[in-house]
Amino acid sequence: MMRRVSLLLLAGTVAFGGQVATQPLQAGPLRIIAFGAHPDDAELKAGGVAALWAARGDKVKIVAMTNGDVGHFAMAGGPLAKRRKAEVAECARIFGAESEVLDIHDGELMPSLENRRTVARLIRSWQADIVLGHRPYDYHPDHRYTGVLMEDAAVLVAAPFFTPDTPPVARNPVFLYHSDDFAKPYPFDPAIVVSIDASAEKKWACILAMPSQFGDADSWQARTRPGVPSGEQERRQFLLEGVKQRSAAVADKYRAQLIALYGEQRGKQVKYAEAFQLCQYGRQPTMEELKKLFPITP
Repeated sequence: MMRRVSLLLLAGTVAFGGQVATQPLQAGPLRIIAFGAHPDDAELKAGGVAALWAARGDKVKIVAMTNGDVGHFAMAGGPLAKRRKAEVAECARIFGAESEVLDIHDGELMPSLENRRTVARLIRSWQADIVLGHRPYDYHPDHRYTGVLMEDAAVLVAAPFFTPDTPPVARNPVFLYHSDDFAKPYPFDPAIVVSIDASAEKKWACILAMPSQFGDADSWQARTRPGVPSGEQERRQFLLEGVKQRSAAVADKYRAQLIALYGEQRGKQVKYAEAFQLCQYGRQPTMEELKKLFPITP
């Protein structure tokens, strides 16, 4: 093989089984698939950037690996699963994305062969350029196993005869993790931090569209966060403010990266951000390519 390969071909290189296949970068919209463990996780961690991608003309799909049927303190089972599916469908409408909720019970996701096939099929069917998901070091087993399944699929999405009912990706996607605050075995280390100021209102509208998680008196957030008001409107605004504070905390924590990406004046002004860590599996883009893949506007 020639030692000097053009950057265009190098970006499309896929290694599998000791062989290398190359595909040139394709013109046109990017295709992004974001995995969350439950119907609200990917929306929380990547809803702002999803809306920015969609506004740019890229194609975004948000997938919940479980149906969220135990994520409430007063209802469960089929009624809750249907409710949460409808909520994230509304979020997808707000973002300009597509959504899918897998029919796996909340708390019961396992890193099984069948689920590995499912994740691979989803990535292959979407022909994803970018794949997002949790790190496999989270407090919740569904979060951890979402990350494991994403990692396990990272090479198989390019294998012609793995899940041959779906076409292999033309080139291995870039795999990235959502942000988190867990420090062991090692802390989150962002490759890119994106200002979501331009899409923040869409993210807040999505949060308000998920009252089963951010509104009901018996919602998960209302029952687990301290100081939640009892009044309906006050409670919703309090929980929304918590989400805003978390997005602001990302911007503050990674201010240096924002300044490096957006320039000093703009970087200091960013109010809300989302951050993503590059997975060591999949395609390894340069920083310049990451800036083009993500909706970064100086």
